[in-house]
Amino acid sequence: MILLQLFLTFFKIGLFTFGGGYAMLPLIEKEVIAHSWMTMEELIDFIAVSESTPGPFAVNISTYIGTHTAGLPGALFATCGVVLPSFIIILIVAGLFKKFRDHPAVKGVMNGLKPAVVGLIASALLSLVLAVFAPDGLSSVNVFSESFLRSFVIFLIIFLLNLKKVKPVHLILISAALGILCGYLLEAL
Repeated sequence: MILLQLFLTFFKIGLFTFGGGYAMLPLIEKEVIAHSWMTMEELIDFIAVSESTPGPFAVNISTYIGTHTAGLPGALFATCGVVLPSFIIILIVAGLFKKFRDHPAVKGVMNGLKPAVVGLIASALLSLVLAVFAPDGLSSVNVFSESFLRSFVIFLIIFLLNLKKVKPVHLILISAALGILCGYLLEAL
């Protein structure tokens, strides 16, 4: 039963998400939490790992959630579920898009989808920002907590390095090293 749930849930996520893996974050968060497959903290960890590992984000996150929920069979069912809608739709769209791409209705759909995708990504970003920087809610106590300040300093360093066009793989390694260093410094204090 759990395998079918994983497949259908990720099929729905794959079917109704436009704009790539990050646009599906709000749906993933809603479904994973609603099914009690993991906590928000675990999901954030899986998002970080999914972003840090090679391959498409959607495939990585569905595979990790499937594995966490039902082992290897869960990984296979969740991954197939998230990939299958895109595969089917791309086959259909690729055959039709060339023929109809200049049609006003198709242009209208594309112009309507672009801002919607940006809104979904922004929503996911806000949700992640709040979960990482203020897991217990926004308050002056939380904003000046050691955990918040540590996370914000790491974020600021990575953000500034990103502006300097440091390669993403280096940013991931630097952020991991900073996280480890902060963990050791906290233990020492």
